Amino acid sequence: MAELNETKVGRAEQKSDIFLTLRKTASGGVSVQLKSSVEYLFGDQIRGAIERTLDRLGVKNAEVTAEDLGALECVIEARVEAAARRLHKVKEPGALPERAAPVREPRRERLRRTRLYLPGNNPDLMLNAGLFGADEIILDLEDSVAPAEKDAARVLVRNTLMAVDFGDAEKLVRINPLETEYGRADIEMIVPACPDMLLIPKCGEAKDIREVEELVAAVEKKHSFQHRTLFMPLIETAKGVLNAYEIASASDRVAAMCWGAEDLSADLGVERTKEGRESFVSRGLIVLAAKAAGVQPLDTVFSDVRDTEGLIASTKEAIALGFEGKGVIHPGQIEPIHNVFAPTAERIEYAQKVVAAIEKARAKGSGVASLGSKMIDAPIEARARKILGLAEAPGLISAKKEGDGA
Repeated sequence: MAELNETKVGRAEQKSDIFLTLRKTASGGVSVQLKSSVEYLFGDQIRGAIERTLDRLGVKNAEVTAEDLGALECVIEARVEAAARRLHKVKEPGALPERAAPVREPRRERLRRTRLYLPGNNPDLMLNAGLFGADEIILDLEDSVAPAEKDAARVLVRNTLMAVDFGDAEKLVRINPLETEYGRADIEMIVPACPDMLLIPKCGEAKDIREVEELVAAVEKKHSFQHRTLFMPLIETAKGVLNAYEIASASDRVAAMCWGAEDLSADLGVERTKEGRESFVSRGLIVLAAKAAGVQPLDTVFSDVRDTEGLIASTKEAIALGFEGKGVIHPGQIEPIHNVFAPTAERIEYAQKVVAAIEKARAKGSGVASLGSKMIDAPIEARARKILGLAEAPGLISAKKEGDGA
């Protein structure tokens, strides 16, 4: 195969990106031709970021043509590094950006009402993701990224994890399956950037989780850090549904489990409907498996972003089945889902009374508590504390008191 001497990275006309062409040269150092609407103010900084990144990667001679569309420095560095990796042998770990995002220990137990999927090759959406209010942000390296761009998206997602503060949202990366040529490379590059969780697609049996765990543990050991990435298996086949309990139980890193409607429908050979009749049995089995394994079951996405009434109805049904969250493909879907999950003022008040009664009893040294004529057992206490946990989510109690929720 002929040696590659030129490559293009980035997407023209995409906000917050930089579209550049990198050419190998034998001599002459690094030259940069830049087109930018902010050339007068930031041209020297953009050129400097390109030149510094190439220098850190060991690229001494190159011609760069770049069209800047408002890219932040971490995006510029990612695009330059992706291009350089295609043409040169780069010493690992590459040109890591300065870490600006906080690293928090991942939590198994937390609110996961909404998980927002974002394409891993779209910097404009990813950089602003923390503003949308989703409980989880998923930077996707699988379905939303074309094969030819997966290497560039991988570097961009790594830099985004290190440079962007997503606030209270849980940070996930959907990697590619290990049987592809991309999955292992995803793990090698993404895990050191400290995502809270990996979304693992196409899980059909427990060994799919164990194989990922072995690779992740090796990367964590290699880099000698204590951050322990959690897992969320994605069930997308009939085999996965039938093996859901074993998948959910395969590792103590598994904190939640979700499913994908499109792939599962295709595997079953049925049409996906808005009502979801074709997936009712599968959804029930996934909930049972997750609950039995002690992990959170999360529902699939509702694909019609304009049908808010349908979204609300689908979320209510998901809650009735036992799901604790739902996938989101548009920020406009977040608030309606949160409103459905928000407990009513009456349920909050009752939960507060339950917790107060049990804590009063324990303060007196008693393990038995009652509220009125009803004994408070462990399931009632657990349910009350879960309601109060939901009620602590920002803005939801007031919305329910005003009658805005479902």
